[in-house]
Amino acid sequence: MAIIRLIQNRQGPIHSCTTSTGVTEAARLLAEQRIGALPVLEGDRVVGIFSERDLLYSIAQDGADALNRTVGEVMTAPAITVHQETDALEALGLMTRRRVRHLPVVEGERMIGFVSIGDLVKLRVEAAEAEAEAMREYIQTA
Repeated sequence: MAIIRLIQNRQGPIHSCTTSTGVTEAARLLAEQRIGALPVLEGDRVVGIFSERDLLYSIAQDGADALNRTVGEVMTAPAITVHQETDALEALGLMTRRRVRHLPVVEGERMIGFVSIGDLVKLRVEAAEAEAEAMREYIQTA
């Protein structure tokens, strides 16, 4: 299944920030929205990702001074992205290989969605359950 099918029916905004957003403000947004990462945008173009890991690493390195920095100074860049046609299992494999938990979905240079590893695992579990149910029905009717 292509990623576009996962994101096309989503409702609500994709929370994001810019390179000039303060780390404290971005951390507050992560906490308030109970999310693990924010795409960092310049217009519609993804320039990086600010995640809980970035926050943790910057605090480990700079202590409380990290909170006075900007997202652009501590974000992971460049962002690893996928296209809307990317297969969900391929995206899951990419996340595993690159050790990331969030992927911006892009069309050209423009971000059109944002998926987490939880989104993709849920999709895979649903597919496995549907396959198991189809197999049970087949066995019962054979």
